Amino acid sequence: GKYSPTALYLMRKFFPRSKVEAIAIDEGIPGYREHTLSDLRKFCRKQKIKLNIYSYEKEFGNSLEGLIRKNSGNPCRICGVLRRYLLNRKSKGFTKLVTGHNLDDESQSVIMNIFKSHIKLMERLGPKTGVIKDERFVPKIKPLYFCHQKEVAAYALLNKFSVRFAECPHAEDSYRSKIRDLLNGFELEYRGTKNSIISSFLKIKERLKSQPFDKVEYCVKCGEVAEQGVCAACLIKNAH
Repeated sequence: GKYSPTALYLMRKFFPRSKVEAIAIDEGIPGYREHTLSDLRKFCRKQKIKLNIYSYEKEFGNSLEGLIRKNSGNPCRICGVLRRYLLNRKSKGFTKLVTGHNLDDESQSVIMNIFKSHIKLMERLGPKTGVIKDERFVPKIKPLYFCHQKEVAAYALLNKFSVRFAECPHAEDSYRSKIRDLLNGFELEYRGTKNSIISSFLKIKERLKSQPFDKVEYCVKCGEVAEQGVCAACLIKNAH
């Protein structure tokens, strides 16, 4: 993503003795992803960081556009499922999966889940995500969790990172974009709104855990974690 290079740079800076590699997902979105991947290749060469690129075309047999046509679904939902699947699958062997999510992203996620009454999903949010430990889950952490999006962008500009802040062409049609605009309006009029959302969420996070998991289910097709028989990624991949 557009803020991931900052997280990547900070991992390299503060953990110089650790093995740090980058994972990029190529959804095959024309006029968008090829530019961000070009920027990322330059960034990783300059920082001497190994870059691993995985594409929907190779991993799922189709680009995002093709998968959208096959599934007749919401582009952001389809992309989100497949992206999370690949990030977890391809980061195995590492102790942490670091993402560039910031305070803006997380406050949007909190409000989205409240508006949609997805309380169970809120349990998985936080600076360190997840609700259960399992060998097939790579722990995900968000070092930029308490940083505003503008602060992350300013840091990247001041350090002259060679990345463009392009936005996915599907973003404007997403539910998240409506929540983003709503919160930006509140933040403009009532400064500190996003910080208050995150502060409140973290205070009640532990109370959200309604029922502990007894065991983890695995997908019968790919072996990854699934809520039932077949995981969401395999359902999308095998849709007709």
